[in-house]
Amino acid sequence: MKKILLVEDDQSLNRGINFKLTKEGYKVFSASSIEEARENLREQEIDLIILDVTLPDGNGFDFCQEIRQRRNTLIVFLTACDQEVDVVTGLDMGGDDYITKPFSLTILISKINALLRRNIPSALGKIISKDLEFFPEKMVLIKKGKEIFLSKTELKLLTYLMKNPQQIITKEQLLSQLWDIDGCFVDPNTVAVNVRRLREKIEDDPSNPLYIKTVRGIGYTWNEGCHAL
Repeated sequence: MKKILLVEDDQSLNRGINFKLTKEGYKVFSASSIEEARENLREQEIDLIILDVTLPDGNGFDFCQEIRQRRNTLIVFLTACDQEVDVVTGLDMGGDDYITKPFSLTILISKINALLRRNIPSALGKIISKDLEFFPEKMVLIKKGKEIFLSKTELKLLTYLMKNPQQIITKEQLLSQLWDIDGCFVDPNTVAVNVRRLREKIEDDPSNPLYIKTVRGIGYTWNEGCHAL
């Protein structure tokens, strides 16, 4: 049974989401503050966190950064702000997805199901591409002998690109493969933001990328060859 940590200080909303997730078969742990969330993370192996941005003892963006220093747990932001800058901030801080209030519980469940469904490791031992060594089963990336930290979404993006090297991958394909079964409920900017974040971590010069090239008006391609061991 997958374990979800719900961090939301609106008690009515907290109860509603908790009830819906429990009916879907998830084990839910609720917190109404960052400190309560920390306690849950110390005691439980959590698969996904639903994180409100505005909390009584801090904000979700900062807490997300704190979490990312120690673990790769999936994080979905809940926010009342639907401005592009807030969405991009959440993704840049390490969030895997976001949803703006008010929202449909059905859409929230769809996002959670999609993230957890795509969080299944590959059976491949290792994929090598130039200076990169990627271990899909362990979800570990090594560059020149040094491990590079990636978020869950970045890891899934990397896996998909490296399994389809030197092919043009459309933005619609990435949306479908990584976020939702048909790309619904996801801002198209999500792809560009995550590609930019991944480039900043794996490229020597992100403005002149070696690995992930943009195919203008279409999508992206993994420019280097890959071989699996």
